[in-house]
Amino acid sequence: MKIGVTLEDEKGITGNVSSHFGQCPFFLIADIKDEKIGDVKVVRNGAEHGGGGCQAVAEILKYGVTHVISGGMGMGAQQKFAAAGVKVFGYSGKTGDAIQELLKSGLGALENCKEHGHDHGNC
Repeated sequence: MKIGVTLEDEKGITGNVSSHFGQCPFFLIADIKDEKIGDVKVVRNGAEHGGGGCQAVAEILKYGVTHVISGGMGMGAQQKFAAAGVKVFGYSGKTGDAIQELLKSGLGALENCKEHGHDHGNC
């Protein structure tokens, strides 16, 4: 399993999950082996200023993630993840706690961002 988490800053596992997928400045990428966090890296969201969630989906998929955790996400991005077979979860709080909750199967589905409650076409 490889988990991608939206980050508010570069603090990684000790930082906070970003509340908005497309505009987060960084992603945390965590390899999970035997239900434990293995290699972890923080990478810049190269699509942060380039069109929001839909472009950011392609950006994080470059890392081979199978699961994504974010505070919020538009429907277009959620649909692209679903088409790619990536499971999406919602969380507000510390990144490390979010990953632990996912490993315990304690995270629920992600709701649309308030800004994305209406149809944006493809995004």
